[in-house]
Amino acid sequence: MIKALIGLILGIVVGCLFPISITGEYLKLFSVVLLVALDAVFGGLRAAVSEHFSDTVFITGFITNALFAAFLVFIGDRLGIDLYYVALLVFGFRIFKNLAGLRRYFLKNLNL
Repeated sequence: MIKALIGLILGIVVGCLFPISITGEYLKLFSVVLLVALDAVFGGLRAAVSEHFSDTVFITGFITNALFAAFLVFIGDRLGIDLYYVALLVFGFRIFKNLAGLRRYFLKNLNL
């Protein structure tokens, strides 16, 4: 958990020191990739607190989900259909599901 917190702090510091702007043509892809990353983080946290965390599952899940989401955005752009909404909906749902699992875990273990 310490490594994750150090990585988070380091990422925030680097992001503040070297701000980048994203052009309009990449906004759809960036929004989907951001949700994929958040989904992976919250899924990893949920697995860690339930003592089922696996580095291999975490990394392969992140890469597979990111590639598939990017594929949906790419195909949707080529077809003229906003398929990135599908990815946003699915990964948004998964984030809330993982947050609900984390909340239940902490409420149970903190006796609230």
